[in-house]
Amino acid sequence: MATRRFLRLILTTLLLAGCGGATGGPVPAPSPEPPAPRGEVAVFAAASLTDAFKEIGQALQARYPGLSVTFNFAASSTLRAQLAQGARADVFASADERNMRAARQDGTIAGEPRVFVRNGPVIVVPAANPGGITTLKDLARPGLRLVVAGREVPIGGYTRQILQNAGQDPVYGPDFANRVLKNVVSEEPNVRASLAKVVLGEADGTFVYRSDITPEVRDRVKVIEIPAQFNVVADYYIAIVKNGPNPAGAATFIDFVLSAEGQQILARWGFKPVG
Repeated sequence: MATRRFLRLILTTLLLAGCGGATGGPVPAPSPEPPAPRGEVAVFAAASLTDAFKEIGQALQARYPGLSVTFNFAASSTLRAQLAQGARADVFASADERNMRAARQDGTIAGEPRVFVRNGPVIVVPAANPGGITTLKDLARPGLRLVVAGREVPIGGYTRQILQNAGQDPVYGPDFANRVLKNVVSEEPNVRASLAKVVLGEADGTFVYRSDITPEVRDRVKVIEIPAQFNVVADYYIAIVKNGPNPAGAATFIDFVLSAEGQQILARWGFKPVG
């Protein structure tokens, strides 16, 4: 009797195993964990992203010890030109849609670029404000020493768009942009270079992004808000570079930038998350 019960138990166990238990199907094998990203990820990023992206890079390397994130920060127009000339990179992050679109036309971008954060231009003057600038309209006053970024640089393009917008208002006058630009003593290669001129007292004012007012310079400048009806929203785009050395690492970097943690880091540095 005991032998028959033992055989019946073994048979029942084998039948249940063959049928996948009570579910009626075979038990699927667990999916293997994807390999952790490794190697170097070269990120070409707009100069205004310097502080936020450095923190993002550190957080990503702490999560994936086999990953090394390196950066090339410059004007988006400069980075786009470098990619077109064959520079090796994995990720391109632009401060405007224009340069990302040009990169796609150059054939250097893979896939569809994504807006990953937004920013807003402001005016900055030295803390002592020797030019006595308190409003956007003051920038047209003769005798000021202003610096702006070049027209091809995103902040330079936004600057000129803001001035043109204001010129549509009779209070400013249709020649407002021309009167402001007559006060420009130099055009800078990127937004951080423009900011440095003001911080050092070499210019009476310039246009930068709100995110450029970092703790390092906050006490050395005054911020002047641009009237909302004239201001612009700066959309930042990110994409994987075509034929980059580390596409898996590039995807990991972009995923982290778009994650809740990445967006929180960007917000801490003055950017507006897209989520």
